[in-house]
Amino acid sequence: MAKALALDHFQLAMPRGEEPAARAFYGRVLGLAEIPKPEPLAARGGLWFQCGPQQLHLGVDDDFRPAKKAHPAFVVDNLEALAKELQAEGYPVVLDSVQIEGGRRIFTEDPFGNRVELTQPSGKS
Repeated sequence: MAKALALDHFQLAMPRGEEPAARAFYGRVLGLAEIPKPEPLAARGGLWFQCGPQQLHLGVDDDFRPAKKAHPAFVVDNLEALAKELQAEGYPVVLDSVQIEGGRRIFTEDPFGNRVELTQPSGKS
């Protein structure tokens, strides 16, 4: 029986022409490395980012609606500092009302209203 082996990438939608806002949030604030899209896909717009062995693909959707429940979750090295930076940049920061074992987490939104979870494992400063 065939089975999935690993997560390759996660895709979120974004509005057309908003690549600068995506670079600012995912690249500058979250620190993800932008990677080139394959040439046959580049004309469609959007961006790709690398995060560890996985990728985040931001694809253009002309009928864009933000994902309010489905979301990527990024492990970060300093949740408190990132929360302060997000607030300073004008992004919402929502403390999770349900704490789960193993770490702390917050939620924010990207520039387009997509939900994003940020988590820091216990024992990490």
